[in-house]
Amino acid sequence: MATCKEVPFDDVLDVLRGEPLSEEQARTIVAQGPEVAVFAILELSKRLAEQQAKTAAESHQTPGTPSGMKPPYRKPPGKPGKRRPGAKAGHPGSRRKTPDRIDRRSENRADRCPDCGGKLMRCNETRTRYTEDIPDIQPEMTEHTIHRDWCPRCKKQVEPVVPDALPKSSLGNRVLVLSAWLHYALGNTLSQIVEVFNFHLQMKITSGGLVQMWYRLQAILYPWYEQIQQQALHSAVLHADESGWRVNGKTHWLWCFTTKTLTFYMIDRSRGSPALMKFFIEEFAGTLVTDFWGAYNGVVCALRQTCLAHLLRELEHTEKYKSPGKHWPAFAKKLRRLLGDAIRLWRQRGELPAATYASRQWRIAARLEELIDTPWQDAQAKRLIKRLRRHQNDLFTFLDQPDVPFDNNAAERAIRPAVIIRKNSYGNRSKRGADCQAVLMSIFRTLKQRGHDPIRTIIDALTTYLTTGQLPPLPETKTTSGR
Repeated sequence: MATCKEVPFDDVLDVLRGEPLSEEQARTIVAQGPEVAVFAILELSKRLAEQQAKTAAESHQTPGTPSGMKPPYRKPPGKPGKRRPGAKAGHPGSRRKTPDRIDRRSENRADRCPDCGGKLMRCNETRTRYTEDIPDIQPEMTEHTIHRDWCPRCKKQVEPVVPDALPKSSLGNRVLVLSAWLHYALGNTLSQIVEVFNFHLQMKITSGGLVQMWYRLQAILYPWYEQIQQQALHSAVLHADESGWRVNGKTHWLWCFTTKTLTFYMIDRSRGSPALMKFFIEEFAGTLVTDFWGAYNGVVCALRQTCLAHLLRELEHTEKYKSPGKHWPAFAKKLRRLLGDAIRLWRQRGELPAATYASRQWRIAARLEELIDTPWQDAQAKRLIKRLRRHQNDLFTFLDQPDVPFDNNAAERAIRPAVIIRKNSYGNRSKRGADCQAVLMSIFRTLKQRGHDPIRTIIDALTTYLTTGQLPPLPETKTTSGR
């Protein structure tokens, strides 16, 4: 640019749009006076802000977005499903079955034509339609006349037990169990449950009264909670996971231990070995399936399986957010191929001869050892190599044990209902409430896994407990024929 004594604003804009300013050009603009210099500074500031906004948009970042997270509105659309939703064309229709019991019959006949309003000529043609609905609900109030009789042997008056409600309670067992099921199994908040009972069921209850009833239910059903723990400790394969929880505003942890037929929840202040020692009160003789959280390393167990899905997600996360070096792609490619080949071999277990399967399994173990012994230069690769070395004997246990999966999805699915409850209720306000939460969530979840109606099962158990003073054993898994 040719220097001149007076530089118009348009010429300044032309200079700013070009290559980065040289020292001579900057001094020329400053020499034109304060107004021209201020104009140039403001224009440069505006351009800089626009460039930063563009860069942030391209990298899916906004000022309020954490560094490791994409805003939902910036995420790409989900991949289309492999198949259309619904059943295949030509499948048998799906509809409600014809009821085997009719409680009420209703005759429906038009007085006049709904189109023209004219009189109708009566015919004998009819059709039948069934509707199923909930009738208007009126709480049933029962007056119990309790006879007291004299026992000559005990020298005192005795009276029968009322099995319809807990002692000194005016609300029946159905109200107690239904409300607990809504809260601890479905995740409804306390205020929502109170509104359902007050308005829909026409039964006036208070939140404080419900909570006190739930505490009493927890105390009665606590032996079932202990049975779930014992059965989990004697299971062949046990999945474990943990998630954050809040108790009285302080961070606690929700621990989940699950199998195909039970789930045990525990809320504890610790996320480390002190909490695990409360659950593993004896040596675990089965296979423990977990993620790579270090606290699980202190558990004494026969076998372990670490989640390969977590490892694959760690590779993806590192590539997106950790800025690995130039040697990373070679490491990630080898590890992905190794894990993929192991999973494919696991799926072919029943198709391959035993000798072929054993040979390929040995080759996978050798490839893992070779990968660990390679002197990788990338810092992120070195970090993951330490993890692989620490869990070298825990990565491919599923190739030896037919019932052990290569991921920990079972625990993640089991803990998800509790996470939804946490989202609605924000945790608990007291340690007593957290204990009640863990006990009742475990019982409701386990009964569902075993194919039982949780409400009816617990009501029957309460009846037995109130009548005999003994809680029946925790129901076992229903067989297909028993359903």
